Amino acid sequence: MKFLYLALFVLLVHLEYLSAADPLLLASAKKAVSRNPADYLSFDYYLNTCPDAEGIIQQIVGAWIQKDFTLAPSLIRLHFHDCAVRGCDASILLNYKGSERTAYVSSTLRGFPVIDDIKKALEKRCPRTVSCADILTAAARDATVFAGGPFWQVPFGRKDGRISIDKEAEVVPQGHENVTTLINYFKAKGLDILDLVALSGAHTIGRATCGAFLNRVYNFNGTTKPDPSLNTSYLKLLKKRCQRSTDLVYLDVITPRTFDTVYYTNLQKKAGLLTTDQELYSDQRTAPFVEAMASQPFLFENQFLVSMVKLGNVEVLTRNQGEVRLDCSYVNSR
Repeated sequence: MKFLYLALFVLLVHLEYLSAADPLLLASAKKAVSRNPADYLSFDYYLNTCPDAEGIIQQIVGAWIQKDFTLAPSLIRLHFHDCAVRGCDASILLNYKGSERTAYVSSTLRGFPVIDDIKKALEKRCPRTVSCADILTAAARDATVFAGGPFWQVPFGRKDGRISIDKEAEVVPQGHENVTTLINYFKAKGLDILDLVALSGAHTIGRATCGAFLNRVYNFNGTTKPDPSLNTSYLKLLKKRCQRSTDLVYLDVITPRTFDTVYYTNLQKKAGLLTTDQELYSDQRTAPFVEAMASQPFLFENQFLVSMVKLGNVEVLTRNQGEVRLDCSYVNSR
């Protein structure tokens, strides 16, 4: 049975990688189906209007990460939070009372100055051309690469949304959900179980506040006992590291600065930090994929890039559906 799961996994990775990474196959596939907003994205969208766009984004992201490596996972997370609400429309960047960015669940998001820095540079080079949604999507890709992860081509042409509501941000997974809830949430976004397991692998780098998992350490399910799925040694380490709920702990305690598959091997050792992490190995629907990625790094990297392309295409706005913001924090004045 495990072999069948792995064979299916390899086949899915191969097929999806071809469609995501090969522009010719992607173009051919587009002609065969009815067009949706994501079909209007293209790899050469800025070829004539702002050919230096990707280079500028890459340079600025690299400069920031060189100064502070923790911004790499923060930019990936910021992109996920954006696409998780209203699609990848840069709604998470809007900064006013009642916006997603001001919601309590968004209080630990970081990387906004990086996006602002990129936007200023692009407005100077190519005024009113590159959207904040495209900037954020490309920045997440470049952050992955600078962290040692895979490169993928980003199709461009997203427009920025004009609506951002704080309450809508509350539906974004926060680390305590069960696997069924996660599967259903991802499915509603057009993402499947394979995408869920692969994108969770972004936790190979990054940190979480102790408040996000303290219930597993001290009062699991309303008791005064810790979560029995926590490795005993790991539990002792967490108790030592978490003196306050605002203290930070690496999601991958073994290789926190390396984009690798140790995140998955940690799950096999009961050393997943968040509930949503550890349950991926406890649930029979996701466990086979965890095992496959833990043992085959190339499978993880290939599927991660495929899933990131799919994530970046979630409910995008294109053509005249949105705008190109002059300032990523505010909608344009009309």
